[in-house]
Amino acid sequence: MLSEPRDGVDMLVFGDRRALGLGAQQAGINLDLPVIGPDDLRKRIDGNVLVDLGTLDPGDATIGMATATSGAAALENFRAALLTAKAGLADAVAFTPFNKAAMRMAKSDYVDEIGFVDAVLDAPRSGREFNVLDEVWNARVTSHIPLREVAGTLSADRIFDSLKLTVEVMQDAGIERPRIGVAALNPHAGDGRNFGTEDEDIILPAVERAMARQMAVTGPVPSDTVFVRALKGEFDAVLTMFHDQGQIAMKLIGFDRGVTLIAGYGFPIVTPAHGTAYDIAGHGVADTGATLAALDLGLRLAGRSSARQTDDVTCENLIAALKNKPAWARGQSKTPPGPRRELEPSADADKTGQSGRTT
Repeated sequence: MLSEPRDGVDMLVFGDRRALGLGAQQAGINLDLPVIGPDDLRKRIDGNVLVDLGTLDPGDATIGMATATSGAAALENFRAALLTAKAGLADAVAFTPFNKAAMRMAKSDYVDEIGFVDAVLDAPRSGREFNVLDEVWNARVTSHIPLREVAGTLSADRIFDSLKLTVEVMQDAGIERPRIGVAALNPHAGDGRNFGTEDEDIILPAVERAMARQMAVTGPVPSDTVFVRALKGEFDAVLTMFHDQGQIAMKLIGFDRGVTLIAGYGFPIVTPAHGTAYDIAGHGVADTGATLAALDLGLRLAGRSSARQTDDVTCENLIAALKNKPAWARGQSKTPPGPRRELEPSADADKTGQSGRTT
């Protein structure tokens, strides 16, 4: 992404110049990327730049192994990107695959990305995860919880809210009237209450409520056929009740193209749907298809939103927040940022700060 700049796209990359340099070496590419520090966010920035947070000395981490050091670096980089978008200096956030074990080593109460985003942004409501392929979208009612807790977590309100958000997000992506198939929870959609009551008592009322609001919703549809019907063109999206109910199907359809979208925060958050693949880390052989697809989706969603802007006070608060490391990030190996290329202040920096961009 960084070696082949795209017209009209400015990327702020948060991380460590040493780690990025090692990655470029492993990938066999040359990066001529300006390096800046958090203070430079006061200036107008054009083109792609690295915001060097000094978060990870490669010598303090082991390639292909989850460590507390690498987990803390990933969380700190992600936090910086989220705060930058919240401040209006970015239109979308994209992150590379995370290893939850490493992140939990660094921050013991870490569960998943949504909980972390909620805390960083002080969000009034939690977002939702979507998996996106050209063929079909997948939205979830529940995500990273034990399977034994799924049925008790479902409610008609929660399912309806998930349907409503799915429609809103897909409309933002240019699908004006998305057709959504709602997956049943139990085998054969409960088989007339023989195999469970949740489909009739919880899922069906949510579907009927959505239909009354003129949403193009069908269900509950037996989960063993709902994706078959979607791939035949009947549905644009499938709403599943739990994580693997949709993930298995989506990864079978397009593992190397799948994108995870986290929506509901005022700006899109995207990432490839696959994991860290530590078994091939450092070999320079990773498939970049899903990462590029994630960037494309983030840009498409950002491009349909109003331009985001910030003011001087917000910008100063952001810089202070980036310098004020959370407790779980302190004590990590730090070195002063590398050489910087001076950036010219914006002509209107004193008035509006920066215009929106992608990070």
